[in-house]
Parts: sequence; structure tokens; C-alpha cells
Amino acid sequence: MIEKIWFHRHPLGYVLAPLLWPLSQLFKLISRQRRQSYMAGDKPRYRAPVPVIVAGNITAGGNGKTPVVIWLVETLQALGMKPGVVSRGYGGKAAKYPLVVELDTPSSQSGDEPALIKRRTGAPVAVDPVRSQAVQALLQHDVDVIITDDGLQHYALERDIEFVVIDGQRRFGNQHYIPFGPLREGLERLDEVDFLITNGGQAQSNEIAMTLEPSDAVNLKTGEKVPVNSLSQLVAFAGIGHPPRFFKTLETLDAEVIKTQAFADHQAFEQSELQQLAKQGKHLIMTEKDAVKCYQFAEDNWWYLPVSANISAQDKQNIIEKITEVKSQYGSSST
Repeated sequence: MIEKIWFHRHPLGYVLAPLLWPLSQLFKLISRQRRQSYMAGDKPRYRAPVPVIVAGNITAGGNGKTPVVIWLVETLQALGMKPGVVSRGYGGKAAKYPLVVELDTPSSQSGDEPALIKRRTGAPVAVDPVRSQAVQALLQHDVDVIITDDGLQHYALERDIEFVVIDGQRRFGNQHYIPFGPLREGLERLDEVDFLITNGGQAQSNEIAMTLEPSDAVNLKTGEKVPVNSLSQLVAFAGIGHPPRFFKTLETLDAEVIKTQAFADHQAFEQSELQQLAKQGKHLIMTEKDAVKCYQFAEDNWWYLPVSANISAQDKQNIIEKITEVKSQYGSSST
């Protein structure tokens, strides 16, 4: 219901406004004062010895940050750089931090996104609620660029380049702060970052257009890849920030979906629950992020649909040039 208030101007929003609006003003005040304290040097900030790139957003919920992080990692790897990724590890709980993620690290410890990034890219990934500690752990693993998955508002970590990822369909909703709206920071923050990437919808003149391009469905048990529209009677589920985006993707691929089920973002799945869901069709299809929580108990007819960020060649070149410029400054004698 809260997302309907934020993005669809649900009538309940007007009923709850006397409660939510004052709380949003308090959130706004605290958010601004906190940032000003860091910017003024009143609170300590950690500066890494390598460039730090932040991919985040100014709104709550899923906007497509993780595909951007994966795209950045793979782009830099292709150039011979050695990127590492840090994350807060939302949804995971490790015995101790920092946690350096391995391929067999349970997503219940690392969080969904770090497990996905590790599987997709092979890059070093470290998780810690205190991101500076995650950075220091990665520095033991031969990295020369740090990419932080989310963390735009984590001002205790200094950064060199900032990306904001925008949901091109929902954008900024009613433009109020949490909890009356989705904003973590004000729209003026967009003028301060290096790159605005718009996921779907219509990118504005100062924004980089990005689409999420799906590939073949992948079997969780065997790794077999097939076109998703070759699978009949699909039951689709998603436990991501905005599940309808996944269901819409399947629709555009002419997939035969007979049932959809949305779960809360980062929800832990019960094996029996998904088995019962799968029985309602011939195949179960999920997002790649959800798949990292299901490998251990997957059935033969369980599949996931990978998606990858698609950005124009010119925009890609502009991003590479910026990163290369910053990286060269770290390597100069003046730093």
C-alpha cells in the first residue's frame, strides 16, 4: 500500500497525510543535517587509496542499481582493471564483519545482491554495514577500483564518482521524503552527481538511457540455457524491489506465464512454499537475484532469467573516460 501512496497517489495518502507529512519533514531535516556534518568535516570520513565509485539512488526501493554495478565491473574488467565491490549486505546476517564473499557463501549471510554480483562477475566482494571496513578488506585482494553497491547516502566513505540510478517508469513518485514519499534525499542532489542513469521509461536530456536486456532462461540445477518462450505453463515469482518489472519482462518475451507471485524484497523463501507454487504449472521461473537463495533446494524444472544493463556506446565511452581520468590521478606523484 505504501508504494501506491508514493507512486500512484492513492486516496489513502491524503487520509494519512497529517501523520506522514510531519514525519517526512523530520526525515528531511535529519538527512540534511547528517550530510552537512560529513561535508563540513564534523564527522570523520574514510578515503581509500584507490578510486571509489558509488552506484546508488535517492529513492527507496529497487531501481536497477545492481545491474549497473555488474555492468561497471564487467566493463572495467574488460579494460584490464581489477574492480572490487562493497555492499552493506542488506538482508544478510554474517557471524562477523567484514565478510569477504565466496561462491559458496550463503546469501543469508552475504545478502542477495553481493551473492549475485560474485556469481556473475567473479570479482572480489566484501560486505560490511560499515563500508570503509569492507573497502579495507578488499584492499587485501589486489583491487585497483572500488565500486559500492548502493551507499549514496553513506557519507562516512569518501567517493570519487557518483552514479544515481532512476526508475524510468516511477521516477520520484510524489517527490516527498520517507515515509510520505520515496525520497531519501531531495531532487537537488541530482545536480551534484556525475552520472544519472535511467532504467527504462524516457530518459531526460541530462540522463543516460539504460535498458535491461534479458537473455535465455538458465536452469538452476544443470545450467542449461533455453529461450524463455520455449518453456510452457510458467509460474513466475519475484522477491525484488519492484516485482511487476520482472513480470512485464516475461510478457515482452512472449513467455507463457499462467501465474505470478510477488514477494517482499529480500524475503527468505521456504522450500515447501516454492515447491507448492511450482506445482501450479510445469516450470518455475524467477529472477537471478532470487535464484541465489534457491540453488540448494532447486527442482529440475526451476529456472531463472538473467538480465544485463544495456548502455549506448557513446555513454559507455564517457563513463570509461571519467573513471580512467580519476584512476590516473591516483597513480600520479601528486597523490
